[in-house]
Amino acid sequence: MLWKAHIALFTVNLIYGANYIIAKGVMPDHVDASGFVMLRVTGAVFLFGIIKFFVKEKVERKDELRLMLCGLFGICLNQLLFFEGLNLTSPINAAIIMTFNPIMVLVLGALLIKERITLLKVLGIAIGGAGAICIILSNDGTDKTTSVLGDLFILINAFSYAIYLVIVKPLMAKYKPITVISRVFLFGSIFVAISPLAISDVSKIEWGSMPVEMYLSIGYVVICTTFMAYLLNIFALKHVNPSVLSAYIYLQPLATTFFAWLFSLWATSDQPDYVATITWQKGLFTMMIFTGVFLVSRPLPASEKASG
Repeated sequence: MLWKAHIALFTVNLIYGANYIIAKGVMPDHVDASGFVMLRVTGAVFLFGIIKFFVKEKVERKDELRLMLCGLFGICLNQLLFFEGLNLTSPINAAIIMTFNPIMVLVLGALLIKERITLLKVLGIAIGGAGAICIILSNDGTDKTTSVLGDLFILINAFSYAIYLVIVKPLMAKYKPITVISRVFLFGSIFVAISPLAISDVSKIEWGSMPVEMYLSIGYVVICTTFMAYLLNIFALKHVNPSVLSAYIYLQPLATTFFAWLFSLWATSDQPDYVATITWQKGLFTMMIFTGVFLVSRPLPASEKASG
């Protein structure tokens, strides 16, 4: 079953890699960020609800608060910040910054489940954090496809998603995946619905004048990026730790760059060339993040485990 979990995670991150480009193409000309999130969570609640109808499992009252927090951090804040950030910055920038997520997962795991933090891990956190900050600050204003504010939103989104991965894990050991994810999305949709812009942005969508490809893009985000990806992620969490799941995020910059190049082959001239935003400086900062995550995720030697 472990190999199935890894296939699921590989598939998820390919889906996410394409999502950076596809979702970016919809915003903001056709759908604003908050409205996009509202469409996404509403569609997902409906799809997960259909499956949950055939799965009878009760949730204990004491777990409802944790599910609500999962909905807040894993759905509402995560998706609102991601789409607002993606609306402002380059898809490739967003994918690179998201690779800082594994460090956040490991730090939160240490705080919440008392995993030991060594000097080497502290060094890794420092190097990876410096790399993420450098990417955000590298925008000098000349590249109109990127934004400091957008990059910052993506970084906070990565932190929110890390919280979700850590706090949802105990629920996965107790309930079936569909029970957890359907309840998480239900709570998340409620939080999104009460946000100031969500309903307003949906009401502004001009469905009649929207090109067919935009309908297909929205469908991809709702069905693939939301329904399928979250279902596969929650299945994988049954069999692997959150740190393993978050480590697969390393695939996203590579997948996003590939899809950016692929889509550019038939893109119109007025669309930005996101591949051109890749610089040697960003490559260096990305390597800093990868180095930091490598140091943080290195297993303790047997002698240190015994002494700890």
